[in-house]
Formats: sequence, C-alpha cells, structure tokens
Amino acid sequence: MQSNKKDSLLVLSGGMDSTTMLHEYRDRIALAVTFDYGSNHNAREIECAKENCRLLGVEHLVIPLSFMGQYFKSSLLEGADAIPEGHYADDNMRSTVVPFRNGIMLSVAAGLAESRGLQYVMLANHGGDHTIYPDCRPDFVTAMSEAIRLGTFEGLTIIAPYTNITKGEIARHGKELGMDYALTYSCYKGGELHCGRCGTCVERREALAEAGIADPTRYE
Repeated sequence: MQSNKKDSLLVLSGGMDSTTMLHEYRDRIALAVTFDYGSNHNAREIECAKENCRLLGVEHLVIPLSFMGQYFKSSLLEGADAIPEGHYADDNMRSTVVPFRNGIMLSVAAGLAESRGLQYVMLANHGGDHTIYPDCRPDFVTAMSEAIRLGTFEGLTIIAPYTNITKGEIARHGKELGMDYALTYSCYKGGELHCGRCGTCVERREALAEAGIADPTRYE
C-alpha cells in the first residue's frame, strides 16, 4: 500500500478516519480535498482538515458543493435539532445519510486527480459504515473504482485500505502514529463542543476506548 511517490488525492473530511489516513499515508498524498456540502459539522471539520494538512505540509483544497445542502434530503443538512441520538445500529440513524454523497465526491475527486496527473483517489470508509451507508460498502467502492478507471485516460482507481476494519482499529493506527485526535471533529450536530450523544459521537467514544486512547474530545 505504501508508495515512494506522491501519487494520490485524499478525500479528507477532518474526522477521525480520513485524518488518520492522512497521517498514515502522508508520504504518498499529494493533495487532500475537503468538500463543503452544507452539513451541520462541515465548518468545524474543515478547520481540523486545514490544521492537519498544515502540520504535515500537504496541499489542501476546500471545494464547495452547496447544491447538496440546498436540494438533498438528510438530517445532516437540516440543523442540529434534526440529528437523532443513539447508536449507528439504530434505525433512526438512517436519516443522517446524505444520498449518494460519496459517489458525488469521488467523481469530483477523480476529475481533480486526473487534472493533477495523479493515479489514485483515497477514501477512508470503514467496516462500521457498511450497515447504514450504502456508498461506503465494499461493493460500491469496487464498482466506483472500476467506473473511474474506465472513465479516465490514465485509468485512475480508488484506494480504500480501511474498508474492512473497524473504527477502533483505525484509532489504533492513529495511536501508533502518535496522532492527536483533539485535532479531529465528529459530532453531527456541529456545535463548538461534541454533543456526546449522536451516532458519530457514540462511535468516536467507543473507538478511542477500544484503542486504549484517553479521549481528548471536549463534550457538552
């Protein structure tokens, strides 16, 4: 998986998973891209993404996708009060899905990567995403990678090394790298402090505990 040259673009949200990937694969990441699509937590994630890229000396772009926030239906786009509380395994968490979000972002990322002469688009989906998010599942990533390969002159593909591991295992990677998870943001409500109750906050707590990391997150 590691490469001696900068051949990849990373889709970087500013959350735990993609930020861990940024640190783990920084030697091959030429460009990190964060998409501003109008979610409740976009602004705070973008701040974290910028700071991690600054620390690592990785070029970072923020690309607006405001039409998603304007036209798509998801509690993630409708303000803090619309976000359900509980675990990702709960049926009510389905409301947080932004329809085909990864498909749209990967398409834009592929075009940008080819424009920059890069060979790969990196995505930090993981095993815990599979239950609720259709566009994080292995079959989707495989099919999207093939579509990108067929649709680009240089045959770009997706690299998604976390697809079949848990968020806790990702956090263990970060622990080995000496990462500071205080420089990541997860809460779907988007407040200054993490709510500690929404699905992604619950998952964050569990992952850090599983990895044996003292949780640096500031909760309400």
